[in-house]
Amino acid sequence: MRAELAKGGQQLLKVINRMTVVRHLCASPGASRADLAVAVGLTKSTVSSSVRDLIAQGWVVERDVVPTGDMGRRPTPLFIDDNRLLLLGAEVGIESIRVVATSLTGAVHACVVADHGDDHTAETCIARLAVALSELHANVGHERQVIGIGVGVPGGVNQLRDVVQFAPNLGWHDVPFATLLGRALRGTTLDGLPLVVRNEADVAAIGELEFNSTPDANPLIYVSVNQGLGAGVIVGDRVLTGSRGYAGEVGHMVLQFNGPRCSCGRRGCAEALIATGALLRMASKGAALQSIDELRARLADQDDAALKAVASAGRHLGMLLLNLAAAYDPGSIILGGAAIEIGAPFLQPALSALSDFAKAGNSPEPTVRTSRFGVDAVAIGAAALVRHSLTRPTLSSANAIVASAAPKEHL
Repeated sequence: MRAELAKGGQQLLKVINRMTVVRHLCASPGASRADLAVAVGLTKSTVSSSVRDLIAQGWVVERDVVPTGDMGRRPTPLFIDDNRLLLLGAEVGIESIRVVATSLTGAVHACVVADHGDDHTAETCIARLAVALSELHANVGHERQVIGIGVGVPGGVNQLRDVVQFAPNLGWHDVPFATLLGRALRGTTLDGLPLVVRNEADVAAIGELEFNSTPDANPLIYVSVNQGLGAGVIVGDRVLTGSRGYAGEVGHMVLQFNGPRCSCGRRGCAEALIATGALLRMASKGAALQSIDELRARLADQDDAALKAVASAGRHLGMLLLNLAAAYDPGSIILGGAAIEIGAPFLQPALSALSDFAKAGNSPEPTVRTSRFGVDAVAIGAAALVRHSLTRPTLSSANAIVASAAPKEHL
Protein backbone atom coordinates (compact mmCIF):
# COMPACT_ATOMS: atom_id res chain seq x y z
CA MET A 1 0.00 0.00 0.00
CA ARG A 2 2.79 2.44 0.91
CA ALA A 3 4.57 1.67 -2.36
CA GLU A 4 1.36 2.36 -4.30
CA LEU A 5 0.81 5.64 -2.45
CA ALA A 6 4.41 6.68 -3.07
CA LYS A 7 4.07 5.84 -6.76
CA GLY A 8 0.83 7.81 -6.92
CA GLY A 9 2.47 10.77 -5.25
CA GLN A 10 5.39 10.70 -7.68
CA GLN A 11 3.02 10.48 -10.63
CA LEU A 12 1.01 13.42 -9.28
CA LEU A 13 4.18 15.48 -8.82
CA LYS A 14 5.22 14.84 -12.43
CA VAL A 15 1.77 15.80 -13.72
CA ILE A 16 1.74 18.93 -11.54
CA ASN A 17 5.11 19.97 -12.97
CA ARG A 18 3.95 19.38 -16.54
CA MET A 19 0.69 21.24 -16.07
CA THR A 20 2.51 24.11 -14.36
CA VAL A 21 4.54 24.44 -17.55
CA VAL A 22 1.37 24.27 -19.65
CA ARG A 23 -0.37 26.99 -17.63
CA HIS A 24 2.62 29.28 -17.97
CA LEU A 25 2.82 28.74 -21.74
CA CYS A 26 -0.90 29.47 -22.02
CA ALA A 27 -0.27 32.84 -20.39
CA SER A 28 3.18 33.49 -21.90
CA PRO A 29 3.54 31.75 -25.28
CA GLY A 30 7.02 31.67 -26.75
CA ALA A 31 8.88 31.16 -23.48
CA SER A 32 12.05 29.06 -23.64
CA ARG A 33 12.99 26.23 -21.29
CA ALA A 34 15.28 28.60 -19.40
CA ASP A 35 12.47 31.18 -19.15
CA LEU A 36 10.14 28.52 -17.79
CA ALA A 37 12.59 27.33 -15.16
CA VAL A 38 12.87 30.85 -13.76
CA ALA A 39 9.15 31.64 -14.06
CA VAL A 40 7.75 28.50 -12.43
CA GLY A 41 10.54 27.84 -9.95
CA LEU A 42 11.59 24.41 -11.20
CA THR A 43 15.05 23.13 -12.03
CA LYS A 44 16.19 23.24 -15.65
CA SER A 45 16.35 19.45 -15.76
CA THR A 46 12.79 19.13 -14.44
CA VAL A 47 11.53 21.64 -16.99
CA SER A 48 13.40 19.91 -19.82
CA SER A 49 11.94 16.54 -18.81
CA SER A 50 8.43 18.01 -18.53
CA VAL A 51 8.70 19.73 -21.91
CA ARG A 52 9.93 16.52 -23.53
CA ASP A 53 6.90 14.64 -22.18
CA LEU A 54 4.50 17.42 -23.16
CA ILE A 55 5.80 17.50 -26.72
CA ALA A 56 5.40 13.74 -26.99
CA GLN A 57 1.84 13.92 -25.62
CA GLY A 58 0.74 16.72 -27.95
CA TRP A 59 0.44 19.58 -25.46
CA VAL A 60 3.48 21.61 -26.50
CA VAL A 61 5.33 22.34 -29.74
CA GLU A 62 8.72 23.90 -30.52
CA ARG A 63 8.92 26.65 -33.11
CA ASP A 64 11.82 27.74 -35.24
CA VAL A 65 14.06 30.38 -33.73
CA VAL A 66 13.76 33.74 -35.50
CA PRO A 67 17.22 34.95 -36.57
CA THR A 68 18.21 38.20 -34.87
CA GLY A 69 21.82 38.61 -35.96
CA ASP A 70 23.07 38.19 -32.40
CA MET A 71 25.95 35.85 -31.68
CA GLY A 72 25.55 32.65 -29.71
CA ARG A 73 22.90 29.96 -29.47
CA ARG A 74 19.40 31.30 -29.17
CA PRO A 75 16.80 29.56 -26.95
CA THR A 76 14.00 27.65 -28.67
CA PRO A 77 10.54 29.18 -28.12
CA LEU A 78 7.76 26.88 -26.92
CA PHE A 79 4.03 27.15 -27.57
CA ILE A 80 0.83 25.28 -26.78
CA ASP A 81 0.25 22.86 -29.68
CA ASP A 82 -2.96 23.78 -31.53
CA ASN A 83 -2.91 20.86 -33.97
CA ARG A 84 -2.87 17.52 -32.17
CA LEU A 85 -5.23 17.52 -29.18
CA LEU A 86 -8.91 18.49 -28.99
CA LEU A 87 -11.27 19.59 -26.26
CA LEU A 88 -15.01 18.95 -26.57
CA GLY A 89 -17.45 21.33 -24.93
CA ALA A 90 -21.24 21.14 -24.74
CA GLU A 91 -24.04 23.44 -23.67
CA VAL A 92 -27.24 21.73 -22.61
CA GLY A 93 -29.72 24.56 -23.10
CA ILE A 94 -33.43 24.76 -22.41
CA GLU A 95 -34.37 24.14 -26.05
CA SER A 96 -31.26 22.68 -27.68
CA ILE A 97 -27.78 21.22 -27.31
CA ARG A 98 -24.71 22.95 -28.75
CA VAL A 99 -21.36 21.15 -28.91
CA VAL A 100 -17.99 22.43 -30.11
CA ALA A 101 -14.53 21.00 -30.69
CA THR A 102 -11.70 23.38 -29.87
CA SER A 103 -7.95 23.37 -29.84
CA LEU A 104 -6.07 23.69 -26.56
CA THR A 105 -6.12 27.47 -27.01
CA GLY A 106 -9.82 27.76 -27.82
CA ALA A 107 -9.90 27.87 -31.63
CA VAL A 108 -13.22 26.32 -32.71
CA HIS A 109 -12.82 23.55 -35.32
CA ALA A 110 -16.43 22.32 -35.54
CA CYS A 111 -19.89 22.85 -34.05
CA VAL A 112 -23.05 20.75 -33.91
CA VAL A 113 -26.48 21.93 -32.72
CA ALA A 114 -29.39 19.57 -31.93
CA ASP A 115 -32.89 20.54 -30.77
CA HIS A 116 -34.45 18.81 -27.77
CA GLY A 117 -37.85 18.43 -29.42
CA ASP A 118 -40.75 17.74 -27.07
CA ASP A 119 -38.87 15.39 -24.72
CA HIS A 120 -36.80 17.23 -22.09
CA THR A 121 -36.18 14.30 -19.75
CA ALA A 122 -32.60 13.96 -18.55
CA GLU A 123 -32.15 10.51 -20.08
CA THR A 124 -33.32 11.63 -23.53
CA CYS A 125 -31.27 14.83 -23.50
CA ILE A 126 -28.15 12.95 -22.43
CA ALA A 127 -28.66 10.33 -25.14
CA ARG A 128 -29.04 13.14 -27.70
CA LEU A 129 -25.89 14.81 -26.34
CA ALA A 130 -23.91 11.57 -26.73
CA VAL A 131 -24.99 11.34 -30.39
CA ALA A 132 -24.06 15.00 -30.99
CA LEU A 133 -20.63 14.52 -29.41
CA SER A 134 -19.92 11.44 -31.52
CA GLU A 135 -21.07 13.27 -34.65
CA LEU A 136 -18.82 16.20 -33.79
CA HIS A 137 -15.82 13.93 -33.30
CA ALA A 138 -16.48 12.32 -36.69
CA ASN A 139 -16.68 15.79 -38.29
CA VAL A 140 -13.24 16.84 -37.05
CA GLY A 141 -11.67 13.45 -37.79
CA HIS A 142 -10.69 10.63 -35.47
CA GLU A 143 -7.00 11.14 -36.15
CA ARG A 144 -7.04 14.06 -33.68
CA GLN A 145 -7.11 12.99 -30.06
CA VAL A 146 -9.82 14.22 -27.72
CA ILE A 147 -8.56 14.54 -24.14
CA GLY A 148 -11.78 15.41 -22.32
CA ILE A 149 -15.40 16.54 -22.46
CA GLY A 150 -16.90 19.46 -20.56
CA VAL A 151 -20.61 20.19 -20.18
CA GLY A 152 -22.46 23.30 -19.03
CA VAL A 153 -26.01 22.85 -17.71
CA PRO A 154 -28.65 25.39 -16.56
CA GLY A 155 -28.75 24.44 -12.89
CA GLY A 156 -26.88 23.74 -9.68
CA VAL A 157 -24.19 21.05 -9.86
CA ASN A 158 -22.54 19.03 -7.11
CA GLN A 159 -18.92 19.22 -8.28
CA LEU A 160 -17.70 16.29 -6.21
CA ARG A 161 -20.11 13.89 -7.93
CA ASP A 162 -20.93 15.77 -11.19
CA VAL A 163 -24.61 15.50 -10.27
CA VAL A 164 -27.12 18.10 -11.47
CA GLN A 165 -28.99 18.79 -8.27
CA PHE A 166 -31.63 21.10 -9.65
CA ALA A 167 -32.28 22.48 -13.16
CA PRO A 168 -35.62 24.33 -12.75
CA ASN A 169 -36.20 25.21 -16.39
CA LEU A 170 -35.67 21.58 -17.42
CA GLY A 171 -37.45 20.05 -14.44
CA TRP A 172 -34.41 17.98 -13.43
CA HIS A 173 -33.61 16.89 -9.86
CA ASP A 174 -30.54 14.92 -8.69
CA VAL A 175 -29.42 13.74 -12.14
CA PRO A 176 -26.07 11.80 -12.10
CA PHE A 177 -25.15 13.53 -15.33
CA ALA A 178 -21.54 12.41 -15.77
CA THR A 179 -22.41 8.79 -14.97
CA LEU A 180 -25.29 8.73 -17.45
CA LEU A 181 -23.28 10.46 -20.19
CA GLY A 182 -20.34 8.10 -19.66
CA ARG A 183 -22.73 5.19 -20.01
CA ALA A 184 -24.24 6.66 -23.21
CA LEU A 185 -20.75 7.02 -24.72
CA ARG A 186 -19.72 3.41 -24.11
CA GLY A 187 -18.50 1.71 -27.25
CA THR A 188 -17.91 5.02 -29.06
CA THR A 189 -14.63 6.75 -29.86
CA LEU A 190 -15.22 8.93 -26.78
CA ASP A 191 -15.59 6.04 -24.33
CA GLY A 192 -13.72 6.50 -21.05
CA LEU A 193 -12.65 10.12 -21.51
CA PRO A 194 -12.61 12.53 -18.54
CA LEU A 195 -16.04 14.18 -18.13
CA VAL A 196 -16.60 17.42 -16.22
CA VAL A 197 -20.05 18.98 -15.58
CA ARG A 198 -20.70 22.47 -14.19
CA ASN A 199 -23.32 25.21 -14.18
CA GLU A 200 -23.56 27.04 -17.53
CA ALA A 201 -22.59 30.46 -16.17
CA ASP A 202 -19.60 28.96 -14.34
CA VAL A 203 -18.23 27.34 -17.50
CA ALA A 204 -18.79 30.50 -19.55
CA ALA A 205 -16.79 32.40 -16.91
CA ILE A 206 -14.02 29.81 -17.13
CA GLY A 207 -13.97 30.26 -20.91
CA GLU A 208 -13.36 33.98 -20.48
CA LEU A 209 -10.57 33.16 -18.01
CA GLU A 210 -8.82 30.33 -19.88
CA PHE A 211 -9.16 31.42 -23.51
CA ASN A 212 -8.27 35.07 -23.08
CA SER A 213 -4.88 36.39 -24.14
CA THR A 214 -5.46 39.54 -22.06
CA PRO A 215 -7.17 38.37 -18.84
CA ASP A 216 -9.86 40.55 -17.29
CA ALA A 217 -9.37 42.15 -13.92
CA ASN A 218 -10.11 39.97 -10.89
CA PRO A 219 -12.68 39.14 -9.52
CA LEU A 220 -14.52 38.28 -12.72
CA ILE A 221 -18.31 37.86 -12.89
CA TYR A 222 -20.01 36.36 -15.94
CA VAL A 223 -23.74 37.09 -16.08
CA SER A 224 -25.70 34.75 -18.36
CA VAL A 225 -29.11 36.03 -19.54
CA ASN A 226 -31.00 33.25 -21.28
CA GLN A 227 -34.34 31.66 -20.43
CA GLY A 228 -32.77 31.36 -17.00
CA LEU A 229 -30.40 33.87 -15.43
CA GLY A 230 -27.22 33.01 -13.55
CA ALA A 231 -23.71 34.16 -12.83
CA GLY A 232 -20.29 32.59 -12.67
CA VAL A 233 -17.96 34.21 -10.16
CA ILE A 234 -14.19 33.70 -10.40
CA VAL A 235 -11.95 34.86 -7.58
CA GLY A 236 -8.27 34.42 -8.31
CA ASP A 237 -8.09 31.18 -10.25
CA ARG A 238 -11.11 29.50 -8.69
CA VAL A 239 -14.84 29.46 -9.37
CA LEU A 240 -16.95 30.37 -6.36
CA THR A 241 -19.43 27.50 -6.08
CA GLY A 242 -20.79 27.74 -2.54
CA SER A 243 -21.37 24.92 -0.08
CA ARG A 244 -23.93 23.10 -2.27
CA GLY A 245 -23.03 24.28 -5.77
CA TYR A 246 -25.68 27.03 -5.88
CA ALA A 247 -23.43 30.11 -5.75
CA GLY A 248 -24.15 32.40 -8.68
CA GLU A 249 -27.90 31.71 -8.85
CA VAL A 250 -28.43 35.46 -9.10
CA GLY A 251 -31.56 34.98 -11.18
CA HIS A 252 -33.33 34.27 -7.90
CA MET A 253 -32.25 37.46 -6.16
CA VAL A 254 -35.47 39.41 -5.53
CA LEU A 255 -35.49 42.81 -7.26
CA GLN A 256 -39.19 43.67 -6.98
CA PHE A 257 -41.39 42.92 -3.99
CA ASN A 258 -44.59 41.15 -5.14
CA GLY A 259 -43.32 41.22 -8.72
CA PRO A 260 -44.08 38.62 -11.41
CA ARG A 261 -43.97 34.94 -10.51
CA CYS A 262 -40.60 33.22 -11.08
CA SER A 263 -39.93 29.61 -12.09
CA CYS A 264 -38.64 29.01 -8.55
CA GLY A 265 -42.05 29.88 -7.07
CA ARG A 266 -41.11 33.27 -5.58
CA ARG A 267 -42.15 36.65 -6.90
CA GLY A 268 -40.01 39.49 -8.24
CA CYS A 269 -36.85 37.47 -8.93
CA ALA A 270 -34.35 38.86 -11.42
CA GLU A 271 -35.13 35.98 -13.80
CA ALA A 272 -38.81 36.93 -13.89
CA LEU A 273 -37.91 40.53 -14.76
CA ILE A 274 -34.89 40.16 -17.07
CA ALA A 275 -34.52 36.69 -18.66
CA THR A 276 -35.67 35.93 -22.21
CA GLY A 277 -38.95 34.33 -21.11
CA ALA A 278 -39.84 37.51 -19.22
CA LEU A 279 -38.80 39.68 -22.17
CA LEU A 280 -40.98 37.76 -24.63
CA ARG A 281 -43.93 37.74 -22.26
CA MET A 282 -43.78 41.46 -21.51
CA ALA A 283 -43.23 42.43 -25.15
CA SER A 284 -46.08 40.32 -26.52
CA LYS A 285 -49.00 42.22 -28.01
CA GLY A 286 -51.64 40.11 -29.69
CA ALA A 287 -49.82 36.94 -30.87
CA ALA A 288 -47.25 35.75 -28.33
CA LEU A 289 -43.59 36.13 -29.26
CA GLN A 290 -41.70 32.84 -29.60
CA SER A 291 -38.07 33.90 -30.01
CA ILE A 292 -35.52 36.65 -29.53
CA ASP A 293 -35.36 37.05 -33.32
CA GLU A 294 -39.06 37.90 -33.37
CA LEU A 295 -38.50 40.39 -30.56
CA ARG A 296 -35.64 42.02 -32.47
CA ALA A 297 -37.92 42.34 -35.51
CA ARG A 298 -40.51 44.13 -33.34
CA LEU A 299 -37.79 46.44 -32.02
CA ALA A 300 -36.65 47.22 -35.56
CA ASP A 301 -40.26 48.22 -36.34
CA GLN A 302 -40.25 50.51 -33.28
CA ASP A 303 -43.04 48.51 -31.64
CA ASP A 304 -43.98 50.42 -28.50
CA ALA A 305 -44.69 47.37 -26.30
CA ALA A 306 -41.41 45.72 -27.29
CA LEU A 307 -39.40 48.90 -26.70
CA LYS A 308 -40.92 49.43 -23.24
CA ALA A 309 -40.47 45.78 -22.22
CA VAL A 310 -36.82 45.65 -23.28
CA ALA A 311 -36.02 48.99 -21.63
CA SER A 312 -37.66 47.86 -18.38
CA ALA A 313 -35.73 44.57 -18.40
CA GLY A 314 -32.55 46.50 -19.14
CA ARG A 315 -33.04 48.80 -16.16
CA HIS A 316 -33.60 45.80 -13.91
CA LEU A 317 -30.40 44.27 -15.31
CA GLY A 318 -28.60 47.48 -14.31
CA MET A 319 -30.02 47.11 -10.79
CA LEU A 320 -28.82 43.51 -10.66
CA LEU A 321 -25.33 44.51 -11.84
CA LEU A 322 -25.16 47.16 -9.14
CA ASN A 323 -26.08 44.58 -6.49
CA LEU A 324 -23.39 42.23 -7.80
CA ALA A 325 -20.86 45.07 -7.80
CA ALA A 326 -21.75 45.88 -4.18
CA ALA A 327 -21.52 42.21 -3.15
CA TYR A 328 -18.30 41.21 -4.94
CA ASP A 329 -16.45 44.43 -5.88
CA PRO A 330 -15.56 42.83 -9.26
CA GLY A 331 -12.73 43.94 -11.48
CA SER A 332 -14.89 43.10 -14.50
CA ILE A 333 -18.41 41.98 -15.36
CA ILE A 334 -19.03 40.08 -18.59
CA LEU A 335 -22.51 39.78 -20.12
CA GLY A 336 -23.53 36.81 -22.23
CA GLY A 337 -26.55 34.80 -23.32
CA ALA A 338 -29.32 35.06 -25.87
CA ALA A 339 -30.78 38.30 -24.47
CA ILE A 340 -27.45 40.11 -24.95
CA GLU A 341 -27.86 39.60 -28.73
CA ILE A 342 -30.69 42.18 -28.58
CA GLY A 343 -27.96 44.78 -28.34
CA ALA A 344 -28.32 48.49 -27.51
CA PRO A 345 -32.10 48.58 -26.77
CA PHE A 346 -31.42 46.17 -23.89
CA LEU A 347 -27.86 47.01 -22.89
CA GLN A 348 -28.00 50.81 -22.96
CA PRO A 349 -30.76 51.07 -20.31
CA ALA A 350 -28.81 48.56 -18.21
CA LEU A 351 -25.57 50.53 -18.37
CA SER A 352 -27.36 53.84 -17.84
CA ALA A 353 -29.15 52.49 -14.77
CA LEU A 354 -25.90 51.06 -13.42
CA SER A 355 -24.19 54.42 -13.90
CA ASP A 356 -27.06 56.33 -12.26
CA PHE A 357 -27.16 53.97 -9.27
CA ALA A 358 -23.38 54.15 -8.87
CA LYS A 359 -23.31 57.96 -9.02
CA ALA A 360 -26.17 58.24 -6.53
CA GLY A 361 -24.21 56.15 -4.04
CA ASN A 362 -20.86 57.74 -4.90
CA SER A 363 -19.48 54.30 -5.75
CA PRO A 364 -17.21 53.33 -8.66
CA GLU A 365 -18.74 51.67 -11.72
CA PRO A 366 -17.42 48.21 -12.56
CA THR A 367 -15.97 47.53 -16.00
CA VAL A 368 -18.67 45.83 -18.10
CA ARG A 369 -18.27 44.15 -21.50
CA THR A 370 -20.05 41.49 -23.55
CA SER A 371 -18.70 37.99 -24.07
CA ARG A 372 -16.22 37.58 -26.92
CA PHE A 373 -17.71 34.15 -27.75
CA GLY A 374 -21.35 35.14 -28.40
CA VAL A 375 -23.81 32.25 -28.68
CA ASP A 376 -20.96 29.74 -28.28
CA ALA A 377 -19.89 31.12 -24.89
CA VAL A 378 -21.14 28.20 -22.79
CA ALA A 379 -20.01 25.47 -25.19
CA ILE A 380 -16.56 27.04 -25.60
CA GLY A 381 -16.43 27.60 -21.86
CA ALA A 382 -17.18 23.91 -21.33
CA ALA A 383 -14.19 23.06 -23.53
CA ALA A 384 -12.12 25.51 -21.48
CA LEU A 385 -13.38 23.74 -18.36
CA VAL A 386 -11.59 20.58 -19.53
CA ARG A 387 -8.30 22.46 -19.89
CA HIS A 388 -8.86 24.23 -16.57
CA SER A 389 -9.48 20.90 -14.79
CA LEU A 390 -6.63 18.97 -16.38
CA THR A 391 -4.06 21.71 -15.80
CA ARG A 392 -4.88 21.92 -12.08
CA PRO A 393 -4.49 18.23 -11.23
CA THR A 394 -5.35 16.31 -8.11
CA LEU A 395 -4.27 12.75 -7.29
CA SER A 396 -7.45 11.37 -8.88
CA SER A 397 -7.21 13.52 -12.01
CA ALA A 398 -3.51 12.76 -12.57
CA ASN A 399 -4.38 9.24 -13.70
CA ALA A 400 -7.03 10.66 -16.04
CA ILE A 401 -4.46 12.99 -17.60
CA VAL A 402 -2.01 10.15 -18.14
CA ALA A 403 -4.74 7.94 -19.59
CA SER A 404 -6.09 10.65 -21.90
CA ALA A 405 -2.59 11.34 -23.24
CA ALA A 406 -2.03 7.69 -24.19
CA PRO A 407 -2.65 6.94 -27.88
CA LYS A 408 -5.95 5.16 -28.55
CA GLU A 409 -6.20 2.37 -31.08
CA HIS A 410 -9.28 3.88 -32.68
CA LEU A 411 -7.67 7.33 -33.09
